[in-house]
Amino acid sequence: MALHIPKAPGVPQMLKDGARMFSGLEEAVYRNINACKEFARSVRSAYGPNGMNKMIINHIEKQFVTSDAGTIIRELDVEHPAAKLMVLASQMQDSEVGDGTNFVIVMSGALLEAAEELLRLGVTTSEIADGYERALDKCLEILPELVCFEIKDCKNIDDVVKGIKPSIMSKQYGNEDFIANLVAKACIGILPQKTTFNVDNIRICKILGAGLLQSDVLSGMVFKREVEGDITNITKAKVAVYSCPVDITQTETKGTVLIKSADELLNFSKGEESLLEKQIKDIADAGVKVVVAGAKFGDMALHFLNKFGVMAVRLNSKFDLRRLSRTVNATVLPRLTTPTADELGYCDKVHVDELGDTRVVVFSMDSSESRISTVVIRGSTDNYMDDIERAIDDGVNTFKGIARDGQFVAGAGATEIELAQKLLQYADTLPGLEQYAVRKFAVALEAVPRALADNSGANATEVVNKMYKAHRENQKTVGFDIDSESSGVCDVKEKGVLDLYLLKYWGLKYAVGAATTILKVDQIIMAKRAGGPKPKAPAGSDDES
Repeated sequence: MALHIPKAPGVPQMLKDGARMFSGLEEAVYRNINACKEFARSVRSAYGPNGMNKMIINHIEKQFVTSDAGTIIRELDVEHPAAKLMVLASQMQDSEVGDGTNFVIVMSGALLEAAEELLRLGVTTSEIADGYERALDKCLEILPELVCFEIKDCKNIDDVVKGIKPSIMSKQYGNEDFIANLVAKACIGILPQKTTFNVDNIRICKILGAGLLQSDVLSGMVFKREVEGDITNITKAKVAVYSCPVDITQTETKGTVLIKSADELLNFSKGEESLLEKQIKDIADAGVKVVVAGAKFGDMALHFLNKFGVMAVRLNSKFDLRRLSRTVNATVLPRLTTPTADELGYCDKVHVDELGDTRVVVFSMDSSESRISTVVIRGSTDNYMDDIERAIDDGVNTFKGIARDGQFVAGAGATEIELAQKLLQYADTLPGLEQYAVRKFAVALEAVPRALADNSGANATEVVNKMYKAHRENQKTVGFDIDSESSGVCDVKEKGVLDLYLLKYWGLKYAVGAATTILKVDQIIMAKRAGGPKPKAPAGSDDES
């Protein structure tokens, strides 16, 4: 009989073998705060226009070189439960505003760092969390007063460029003018009159070669494919879109055909061919000049399409098919039938073009308002073009924010310092222990201008002091001047460094939400992982498990 060893009393007694438990300030709270501080510190150096790039190789060995926090946290598989909460807050910011992911992480990291000092002084976590909540309410109350610029008309290209430029500048410092113009042109071209702006309607096509300045915007779509047939250029075309193969129709059920003579065999093949010819002739007679299919074109079908002068394009992705049908305003047909006038789409020009050594099929619309725009990015390496794509993505999301609410606050840390100054005055009016937390919240807000200054090689303390001095003299829009040689400050409104009001509003909410949630955790109980050790993957395997 095996010797029965009693378990230690308490929680371990209740859980399976191998379960771990951490509780109390030392084990749980400080451990969580340290993990989050380290995580925030690694992302913080990528903040702002002079932020450093990170090289990340993800679990399937794909390499990323970027300073975009959204990509960094998406590709790093963060395991730590507390750091994961920060990642979730940052991802919520990404889906809500599309930019400002780094702001959320830097801010919540700074809040937790400040909370650690208060905890060491003996303030309880609930008092710190309450103080942070009160400070947040006060910030959101003050924020509307700090709006310094508003875009009333989303179709005014100069205003839109001014609003988009700062978000692109933080990713591609030096190319922001060119990229902002591209994004503004693409977005304004497809902005609908009634409904809201849809980010998915801006497509990006990356083609190796040339340089960034050869990039362009087309109203319509670009596909990195060849056409299937011989016809490569058609103007003012009616377009039919099929999701099925364009080929001899397969029968629904299987059957056996008994052929007794050679004539019957010839007639059988001829019957199939003439049926296909009739189908394609009917399609051509309906005025169709371009057939787009989501599956293969048979050799015989291609022969007849060439005979009737119809262009054939194959798209492998069903999503591309849907987007194209939206662009040309066609209905995707599931069977090879003759389309009615309502089901046909129209495109001004469909042609094959060669960019560098890549052949592309271009569906372009000449009308001023199309449904989809494509930004064709040129560049020397894939990594570089990926980074440009992320900058454009931020710009497009900023435009979406402008379409919802065109208010802007001052960027470059000006808003944060103004809020910090107001919070310090507010803290003096509070009687309880929350005032310490509100003061620390004000100090945490300084993390943003400090990060900008540190990454630019300036003296952060000197910059923050100069900014406080200017803000006390009621210059609300004074922020850090990136171009200055000596830790300088400037009026960022005149320089055009602006942040979306929505970005700051949601960013503060999510950062405080993540920080207070992490602070309120006093026990971590980890069950034993399910299953045994993972089997070793064979060499060269890119299996995602």
